[in-house]
Amino acid sequence: MTEVSQDNIPAAGWRFKLGVVLFGLSLALLLLGVPLVAAMGLTAATVATISGVMLAGSEVLGIVAIALMGKSGYAYITKRVFGFLKQYGHPAEVSRTRYTVGLVMFSVPIIFGWLAPYVSDLVPGYSSNEFTYGIVGDLLLLTSLFVLGGDFWDKLRALFIHGSKAVFPKEAG
Repeated sequence: MTEVSQDNIPAAGWRFKLGVVLFGLSLALLLLGVPLVAAMGLTAATVATISGVMLAGSEVLGIVAIALMGKSGYAYITKRVFGFLKQYGHPAEVSRTRYTVGLVMFSVPIIFGWLAPYVSDLVPGYSSNEFTYGIVGDLLLLTSLFVLGGDFWDKLRALFIHGSKAVFPKEAG
């Protein structure tokens, strides 16, 4: 885990504790509340209205939490969270096998999403589970980005930089 010096730890007063609780509540409201409302079987307009209010409320709670914690408290929380995630993050270089598996994981949801309107009758259970297929495809695509490693992130980022050029190694493979 990330080492935190004694100088960087904010005072654990009531403001910091309340800020952490409000920040957690804002995340819970967003991650648990919105799907719960969607699963209640309400009309689409009602679900959209309640979800919008919950999203706005979540953002307001998050801002209030950050204001209560203060700059040092928020910096401490983000340093701890990102330090934890970085510990389990993607490596810069991966093996050829891992890269190949990652490319398959990356390509399959994109190709399936492109072909699905044309071949949906050939996929068992697709017409009654389109949402499930979509969620699984999205999760597979996101997971592939971590399997592919840091070099792939740089390649993906280069797509959006006008002046970037591809540099091929002398020996491919």
